[in-house]
Amino acid sequence: MSMTAQALLVLGVMVAAYVAVRAAKLSTELSMLAAALAGALVAGQGIPSRHLAEGAATYLDINLIFVTATLFMNLLKASGGVAFVVRAILRRFHRQRALLLVLLALLLLVPGALTGAGSVTVLIMGGMVGIVLTYMGISTVRTAAIIFLVAGLSAAAPPVSLWAMMTAAGVNMPYVGFFWPLLVPCLGLSLVTVFLLGWRGERVDLERALAELPAAPPGMAWWKVLLPFAVFLFLVFSGRQWPHSTPIVGLPLMFAAAAAVTVAVSPVRLQILRISRDTVAQLLPLLATLTAVGVLVQIMTLTGARGLLAVSVATLPVAVVFATLFVVLPVSEAVLMWGAAPVIGVPLVLLFNTIGLNPIVALAGMSVIWPLGDALPPTAIIARLTNDVIGYKGPYGRFLRTCFVPAVIIAVVGTLMVVFSKYLGWLTGV
Repeated sequence: MSMTAQALLVLGVMVAAYVAVRAAKLSTELSMLAAALAGALVAGQGIPSRHLAEGAATYLDINLIFVTATLFMNLLKASGGVAFVVRAILRRFHRQRALLLVLLALLLLVPGALTGAGSVTVLIMGGMVGIVLTYMGISTVRTAAIIFLVAGLSAAAPPVSLWAMMTAAGVNMPYVGFFWPLLVPCLGLSLVTVFLLGWRGERVDLERALAELPAAPPGMAWWKVLLPFAVFLFLVFSGRQWPHSTPIVGLPLMFAAAAAVTVAVSPVRLQILRISRDTVAQLLPLLATLTAVGVLVQIMTLTGARGLLAVSVATLPVAVVFATLFVVLPVSEAVLMWGAAPVIGVPLVLLFNTIGLNPIVALAGMSVIWPLGDALPPTAIIARLTNDVIGYKGPYGRFLRTCFVPAVIIAVVGTLMVVFSKYLGWLTGV
């Protein structure tokens, strides 16, 4: 049997194993693990313990970023900082609808941008921003659509964009130069989304909205909210401004420092151990996904299935690739979740690089499209979480139809970024 035929057989068995385990109503993580084990057995590798262990540790650094960043955001929420900011913005700008929508969009972008997970945006900010949007006369389904779409864009926004980081690691490309190519589309598309779905409404009922929002504790002030972010940004800036004289800190330690400052300035006593346990429990599905993805990618590399995918993608007509990005990327995210980045993203970036496109801008454009898949079955985890948090109980199809127009705009912008990436290279600054 030729190497190509063997790799094709392995890939087919892995797909069949994944589908079978998913059909048995087991989790996506177990499905990916079963696919990896089935592929290794068919390839004659038995149960390759070393490769399983190496694969499980592939994204350890990203897992540490998730844990420390989400702990920071949870501590900030527990200290009353999030409630303080939302209430202050609502009081000041409740008569200025356009400015209020802009500020709410920015608030939704922050948690996901810092943690790389849209679920964190939904859990940290979704409920409170949803209350404000509801009292602005926006229907529940439109509120859920706004929260979901902006949460997805927040996960793609810098400094932590999981899809970009995992794909860049797969092609041995430094995660450098992504800030502006990710920030500009994510910020712009977030504003388009909130205005498209939230412009029509009514005047805010300030008293009722404030009564439903969580109360900020006495002693909370703007400087106590902003100081942890200032510490984080200073550590990031100093490392880039003085790279040869600043110790290498790393994002996990930067977020840990910001979390420590949050605890120090909090006006209430924080139960750090309980919040830490809750953070790990909250992130456990995501951490399990990344671990399973690492194992799957490692076994695909070992058996040649990953190479077969890369060659197959590289030999496709470029026009076909461009025309199907808006379908392939969301569907791959719906099936593999974050595993879509190393499995599908790596060969695509290699292809774009070989034909002269800017790989950083192209990958940023792909990262904007990927989160749309979090509304599609079989997973649809972020969309269903959003509906639960907002309290939307209507038909799921109606929610998808509400998301459709902004989602098309997001997909078109992401695709255009890929197609014209070599003309947008100035955004990278490298």
